[in-house]
Amino acid sequence: MTTAAADLSAGDPRRFEVWGSPIGHSLSPVLHTAAYDRLGLPWRYGRRHVDEASFASELAALGTEFHGLSLTMPLKTLAHDAARMRDAAATATGAANTLLRTGDGWAAFNTDVGGLAAALAEIGSAAAPRARIVGAGATATSALLALERIGVGRIDIAARRPAAAEPLRTLAASRGIAATVSPLDAPAGEVELTVSTLPGDAPVADAVSAGLAASGGTLYDVVYGTWPTALGHAWLAAGHPAHPGATMLLHQAVLQIRIFATGSPDDPLPGEEDVVAVMRRVLMGG
Repeated sequence: MTTAAADLSAGDPRRFEVWGSPIGHSLSPVLHTAAYDRLGLPWRYGRRHVDEASFASELAALGTEFHGLSLTMPLKTLAHDAARMRDAAATATGAANTLLRTGDGWAAFNTDVGGLAAALAEIGSAAAPRARIVGAGATATSALLALERIGVGRIDIAARRPAAAEPLRTLAASRGIAATVSPLDAPAGEVELTVSTLPGDAPVADAVSAGLAASGGTLYDVVYGTWPTALGHAWLAAGHPAHPGATMLLHQAVLQIRIFATGSPDDPLPGEEDVVAVMRRVLMGG
């Protein structure tokens, strides 16, 4: 996909925002602002409450000073559909968390896939032979593709409503991945890695959480604002490794900034190691 790359030597104060509902908790403005400052860019990044009903009108009304958007729930499918161009991850998942203005309209990207893959590699879970995804929503689709990227060969999908996970199993089969679907409370086989995509406030019965933890290896929970979650509590109580989703947030934001600055998630930023270090400090402290 060809997009218009930004000139990092340009002094124009380009604007970017993160949209979603709710949005007040988002840490994206902190991450992006830290990166822009480190890169010496006079760009501004804010947040805006936008729901599904107002998305189309808000997008149509954006001034040309807005060069890109970050999208969170519940707007990722709408962002995908609003774009004229999509990267492979957005196409495969039907969801986009990044929009870039180009001369041909909006280009859509899904950096959740690459961000989660990088986060899993960071905790030493790359190439786990078998993994489990808990949940069957849009983020679960990104999780499946992230697991594919790190070389996982078999994936179990545990969902409250197994029928809702059938599209995930179909997607896995189309990509040569062996996948099974089971109810959340079914006896769980042994896996080396569990990726939870449940919302942070999702209630999970103690017995179900304990059963998943007993056979679930390392837990990576995509939630970062509510920790520990119900599953996080169970993993920690069992003495198993458990990680919140802050590093996924970090790595997907790095890919977004690459897109805003270069037009591609694959082109590193100037001095990227230092940029990432600054972003990590503002996100996690230290």
